[in-house]
Amino acid sequence: MKAPVVELSDCIRCDVCVEVCPSVFVHNETDFIEVVPLSEYPEPEVEEAIKNCPSRCIYWEEK
Repeated sequence: MKAPVVELSDCIRCDVCVEVCPSVFVHNETDFIEVVPLSEYPEPEVEEAIKNCPSRCIYWEEK
């Protein structure tokens, strides 16, 4: 299974990922983007978040 990852050191917190795919990307209590742990991720929506991320900090990782 693959899962999305957000490289927080590159993230500018623009919220594009949260707007495009709120079921996967959320703000945690420290206001950083976090990936919600799911058994399966909605590929089209995550791909849209990856495509629209201005800092290119989201990618897939095999789990």
